[in-house]
Amino acid sequence: MSFKSGLRRFFGIKSEEERNEVKTPKQKTRDFFESLLFAGIAAFFIITFVIQNTRIPTGSMEDTILVGDFVLVNKFIYGSSSPKYIPFTEIEVPHFTLPALRDPRPKDIVVFEFPGGRDQMHADELGVNYVKRCIGTPGDTIQIINKVVYVNGKQFWIPTHIKYLQPFAKPKGVIEPRIFPKGMPWNEDNYGPLVVPKKGYTIPLNLNNVEQWGMTINKEYGKRVVGVSNGMVTIEGKPVTSYTFKKNYYFMMGDNRDDSLDSRFWGFVSRDMVVGEAFITLFSWDRDIPFSDLFRLIGSIRLDRVLKLLH
Repeated sequence: MSFKSGLRRFFGIKSEEERNEVKTPKQKTRDFFESLLFAGIAAFFIITFVIQNTRIPTGSMEDTILVGDFVLVNKFIYGSSSPKYIPFTEIEVPHFTLPALRDPRPKDIVVFEFPGGRDQMHADELGVNYVKRCIGTPGDTIQIINKVVYVNGKQFWIPTHIKYLQPFAKPKGVIEPRIFPKGMPWNEDNYGPLVVPKKGYTIPLNLNNVEQWGMTINKEYGKRVVGVSNGMVTIEGKPVTSYTFKKNYYFMMGDNRDDSLDSRFWGFVSRDMVVGEAFITLFSWDRDIPFSDLFRLIGSIRLDRVLKLLH
C-alpha cells in the first residue's frame, strides 16, 4: 500500500474506480487491516513528533493545572525527539531530534523528562515526565527572597494562579538539607543567587564547590566522572581547576510554590530532556474516583476546564 493510498483510506476518500470495484471478503479483510496499520503508524507519528496527551498526577502546578487534568503537549515547538528507549524497558536506542521552532522561554509551562534526584545520576524510572513553569533560561541568575522570585535582579512575572500553602517564609539562614545544590545554606523560600549553566559557561572547580556542581557534571558525561584525589578535583582521573558546560540548562518551578518538588530540590533540566510545551487542558475529572464507579467518574468531569488554554 502506497503512502498516498494509505492517506486516502485513513480519511475515507475513495477514487471512482475504488467505489465501483466489487471486492471479495478476503480483499475487504486485507483493506481493513491495511487501514488499521496505517492509522496506527499515523497515530505513532503524531504522538512521537507533534502532540501528545499527558495526565497530571500531582498538585505542583495548582491552580494553573489541576490533578486529574489531561493536558495536550506541543512537542513540535521545541524540536521533537524520536523514542530514546525501547518501550517498557530502560534500554537506550539511537535517537534523533527535529529542528526546534524555538527554545523554552520564561513563563512557558514545560513538559520534560525528570532528570532524577539531586544526588542521583538519573531517575529511578526512566522516561517519567514532569510539568513545571520555566523560571530561568541558560545564563540567568535565580534568587528567591521571602518567597518572591527574582531573575537577573528583577522580580519575576507572577503566574495568574500562583498558590502558597504556607503564609510565612522560612527565614534566611534556616537551612533545608534537601536543597540544590548540595551543601548550600539556603531553603526553598530564601534561595540563591544561583547561575543557570549555559553551553560554554566556565566555572572554577575546587574542593569548596565540588559538591555543588559534581552531580551536574556527572550527568553531562552520563557516568560518574568527578572525584577528589590528593587534594585536587578530578574529572575522569585528571586534575582540573575549572569546568566548561557542554549543554544548556533550565530552572523549573511549580506554581504551587509550597508543594512543588522542583529545581530548588533536584537541580537543572538540560535542553535535551525537554519534551514540549503544555498548552491546553483537553478535559479534567476527579482521578481519585475508581473506573469501577464509572457514572460518578463521568459526573466528576470539570466542564470549565474542557479545552481550557494554559498560560
